[in-house]
Amino acid sequence: MEPKWKLIKEPAQAAKVFKENLLKEHASGTPLRMKMDVSDSEEDRERDLLLFYKRQQEWACPLHCTLVGDVAVGEGVMRYFLTTVISKLQFGFSLDLGGMARTLLFEGEPDHLVPAASEALIESNLFRVAGRMLAHSFLHDGPHVTGLSPAVIHVLFNGDPEMATVVTEDCPDLHIRSIIKLVCNVKETLSGKNYCLGKYNNLYGLDSSLNKKNLHRNRRTQFQIFPCLGIFQQSPTQIGDGYITNFYSMQTMRQIKQLRKGLKDVMVWPLLTSRPDVVPLLFPKMAEMQFTPQMLLQKITWPVEDSDDEDFDLESTCRITGFLRMFIETGTLAQLLTFWVGWEMLPPELRVEISGGTLPTSSTCYDPVQCEKMDFIVRIQCSLIFQ
Repeated sequence: MEPKWKLIKEPAQAAKVFKENLLKEHASGTPLRMKMDVSDSEEDRERDLLLFYKRQQEWACPLHCTLVGDVAVGEGVMRYFLTTVISKLQFGFSLDLGGMARTLLFEGEPDHLVPAASEALIESNLFRVAGRMLAHSFLHDGPHVTGLSPAVIHVLFNGDPEMATVVTEDCPDLHIRSIIKLVCNVKETLSGKNYCLGKYNNLYGLDSSLNKKNLHRNRRTQFQIFPCLGIFQQSPTQIGDGYITNFYSMQTMRQIKQLRKGLKDVMVWPLLTSRPDVVPLLFPKMAEMQFTPQMLLQKITWPVEDSDDEDFDLESTCRITGFLRMFIETGTLAQLLTFWVGWEMLPPELRVEISGGTLPTSSTCYDPVQCEKMDFIVRIQCSLIFQ
């Protein structure tokens, strides 16, 4: 009998049922304990995160998160951890892990991000760690890394590399891009073809003196230089496309294999391979993660007059909520949402409460934002805290 999540038509609902079942099956397992000291340096906190995800664990077991030196408890702490984890994958680690001042595991343009071609990162098995981080956040309904190249996603889920749609933007190296552009524009003359051949060989570190006759004698060398055997019969555009695919495959295959192992470690692989329509939920495009002020406003439950509340001030409430609405329509939504619920993801519902105090406060464990009744201070402090 097919599991229920395979029969559900809506991919988001199918993913929800799968994750709920997986977490329920491991509910009695040994809890995963993630701890971070807020007084530590950023580099030390990053080391703690990497050490946690390098361990071999049952990743679907209950997750217990603790912030040492902070009174925060509940779901808000887990949101903080998962947001931090995905932020490091998206924007880089402060730790020097690959000979650079800041370590990027994914590089390139938005919606064309590819795994970094760093031997130090590959040898450290950090892309398997990254796969665990991605899947673990997905399992607990956390944020996602956005903007991964469609070609990477295709190959990651066992697609044929030669069938991947690789475009010039998938190459993060601008120098190599310029050579590809030159190859695509070269005139079809004998001298042009020889120059093109030399550029290919230089990129692969091979002897540019190789000629067509020698290429046919050495199939291995021929494969290294050209994905297609009949390169001299191809148009310049085909030559460029073939080179991009070959270069891309050589630069990313080991990282993709590690990412795949990390996803399997967290046991979400059956869902992702059986339901390809769920994959975009794990790896959304950059544009799909953007939301508008109207989308946020529709999620808000505003305070209403209560006949039993003698202290309710309708005029002040309207004025204060008006200020908040104005900020939502003109301010930085990502920062506001992070302040409100702990991460840049819209929950099913957002609540606003009016309470005594001097500053807007939020409780990421329960999702309300509380605004003080003194509207003048609200107006000034909102501009300070949210901008």
